[in-house]
Amino acid sequence: MILKWLFTFLVFYLLYKFIFNFVLPVSKATSQVRNKMNEMNRQQQAYQQQAAGNTYSNNSNAANTSKSSSVKSKPPAEDYIDFEEIK
Repeated sequence: MILKWLFTFLVFYLLYKFIFNFVLPVSKATSQVRNKMNEMNRQQQAYQQQAAGNTYSNNSNAANTSKSSSVKSKPPAEDYIDFEEIK
């Protein structure tokens, strides 16, 4: 009789430990990751909609900018560091 109670207590204890130390933390982490993914998707969609809205207004400016950006100036000499090859 006592052995049966001990075994039942042990089973419930192990079940309790499994649920509260593994199942609940995993489900909580999963829901947090899912929420972050949904938030990132919303931000990405908002950015894409904003970028799509800006392309129409920037088309006339893009033609002017592409002509001026095609002429590139040479960077100043102090931006370069001399390199010696090591043999």
